[in-house]
Formats: sequence, structure tokens, C-alpha cells
Amino acid sequence: MKHTMKRALAVLMAALLLLTCWVTAAAEDAAPAGKTLKFGSDGKFTILHVSDPQDDQYPAHALGSFLAQAISMSQPDLIIFTGDMVEDTRWGDPGVDDFPLWEGVVVPGSTAKTRANAFKAADYVLSILNSCGIPFAVTQGNNDYKVKVSNSDWLDFYAQYENNVTVDMSDNSEGIDYRLPIYGSDGSEVKFNIYCMDSGEHMTGAASVDWYVADSNAQKEANGKTVPAFAFQHIPVDELHHLFVTCDKNDPDGVLAAGFDGFRYYKLADGAHGYFSSVYYGDTGESDEFKSWKQQGDVIAAFFGHMHQDGFSGVYDGIELNMTYGCEFAKSGPYGVRVITLDENDVTNYENTIYSFDKNAADCGFSADPYDAPQRSFMDKVKLFIDSLLYIAKTMIKKVLPV
Repeated sequence: MKHTMKRALAVLMAALLLLTCWVTAAAEDAAPAGKTLKFGSDGKFTILHVSDPQDDQYPAHALGSFLAQAISMSQPDLIIFTGDMVEDTRWGDPGVDDFPLWEGVVVPGSTAKTRANAFKAADYVLSILNSCGIPFAVTQGNNDYKVKVSNSDWLDFYAQYENNVTVDMSDNSEGIDYRLPIYGSDGSEVKFNIYCMDSGEHMTGAASVDWYVADSNAQKEANGKTVPAFAFQHIPVDELHHLFVTCDKNDPDGVLAAGFDGFRYYKLADGAHGYFSSVYYGDTGESDEFKSWKQQGDVIAAFFGHMHQDGFSGVYDGIELNMTYGCEFAKSGPYGVRVITLDENDVTNYENTIYSFDKNAADCGFSADPYDAPQRSFMDKVKLFIDSLLYIAKTMIKKVLPV
């Protein structure tokens, strides 16, 4: 009975928050999906970046109210979800839903049931976004691939929602890649572009990168100039590892982790800021995707998910790289969102704030201090160390065993 009442209360809270964001969106005349995205009469355009709900057909009770609260707080013109809409499978997770020993949509031996579970889990999230009357876009995550739903079927599923703007412009078998143009407030020209890229199960593929280069060149020709852009995708580019540096063990920001160079203490590099719960090593080289951004000269910042408990930003080689917290309430936090606001008159000078969810706030809202991440406990540091060892082990196994 107690659990049932808790669930009912959570549903009621989510419904009230949804009503709030729907009324506000209607009052501000948010552009419906399928219509032109453009700067408002105030010259502003706000993007809400959300990632990794990664739940199953029995969603964590806090997820719905979290999403509605984030929308109400940020009042965005566009919502971008960077993947892992669903959890493929995970055994033994304590979770916070009605089935505490089973997380994930996969039903072994039944493709049909797995598919139905995946769509049910995704519908919980997308129905909330759709109810707010705000356009939303989705990029694919590695877990969205692991449930064996094809990209064409995912696109058909997204198309059910009136406010969906997810499309596939790349026409290749590797992924769902597309560009969302943002027009000036008078609607006369494209002032900014958003590239939504598919990083697949491991990284953005060559065909997707080739499509981006071709489209970027076409944009230059059509507009007679380079149009500034953002890139959004699930898995980060390898260059993210440049935002980490080794440090002395007595450094208050240092955390012990294992790298390919042994056991070292790491912290965020000078100029980078935020919170990390795992060290991203990446590769020692330069990814083809990052090289293409540099070559084209239009992408000024990129935004990623995938790492769940990490929320930080930093600039490498002139491009800002941003990791946004996930919202997987079936796991421990921190949880959060990122809010980016563009100014039509100076699009390269944008506002970029990450907010962490504050469970102790009276309204279960977001921390007033955008980088008020929780202090790492001793067990947090132990977990980071163990996770880094597992990362190295998995990487070595992949190099030894045939794919």
C-alpha cells in the first residue's frame, strides 16, 4: 500500500508539472514541431539538453517529474535527447522501480517482447516531451542499438509524436544523422545550425562524418558563408581525454584512477570545470569526426551524454566539449540537464549552464549553483578506481579477441 501511494503521488506530481509547462509553452507560443525553428522576438533561442534516461518499461518514479521540472525550469525552444532512451539489460541492480532485481527491456529469446518493452519505455519519456508542445530531437545511443530495433523502426516510432523533429538526412546505413537549421527572428536566413549525429554503439562512423562534411559544404555555398553550429551526439569524441590531466595525490581535486600508464591521480585540466565520476581516456590520436569539425570550421561546441554521472565542460583546440549528466534514476546520481541559450546577434557568445538535480530542495528542483555537485565520498573514489580498472580490462579484451 505504501509503495502504491508513493507511485500515485509521483504520477500526480508529474501531471501537475506537465500542466505547468504546457500552459507556459502555450502562453509563449512555442513553435510546433515540423515548423521552422527560429530565434524569438527577443533574439534568444534556448536548448534543453537531456540524456540517458536509460530505463525500462517500469520507469523510475522520479523520472517523469524530473523531465517536467527541467522543462518548466528552462522554458526551452528545443529539447535535444542524446541517446540511451532505454536500458538494454542489467542484472542485480537495486533500482527504484517495481521490479528491483531486474532492469532493462530485453526479454531473452523474444524479440517481439523486447521491442514492445523498448517502445513502452521510450513512450514514457517522449509522451512527456510531446505534452509540453515543444519541438524535440533525438540522437541514437548505444543501448538503443542493443535492443535490436532498426533505425527505420525508431524513426517511425518517433514520427508518432506531433512535436518530434527527428529525421534522417544522411541516407546511409550507419545511423540517423541530420541538421536542424535555426532561422533569424524574421525568418529570412539561417543564423545557426544544429548537427544531430549518430555515434552508434562505439563512435560516429565514416559515412556519417562524410555526410556532415558534404552538408556543411552545401550550407557554406547556400549561405555564402560559414554558418556556426553545435554538434549533439551520445558517445563523445576521443578528444575529450584532453580535458583530464594527471596531478599530485595531495591535490584536493585529484582522484585515483587507473590508466594505460599505470595508477595515477587525475583532475580536470585548467579551464575545464564541472564534476566527473570517471576518467575518460579515449585514444591518443585525433578522431576523424573532430578533424572534420576543425576542417569545416563551423562546429563551435559539441555536447555528449553516455557517461551518466559526469557533468563538465572545457575547450580543446578551439572547440568546447561538454559532458551532460544523465537522468537515469534507476541508478545513483548526480542527475542533471544542460541549458544553452543562443543570442541571434552574437551566436558564438552563448550561455551554457549545467544544472544538477537537488533531491534535498523543498520542491525537488535543480541546484541554484549549477556546479554544486556532491562531494565525493571514499566509496565514490573506490568505485571510480574499480571502474577504471574494468575499462582497461574491457579495452584489452577487445584488442585480443576477434570482433
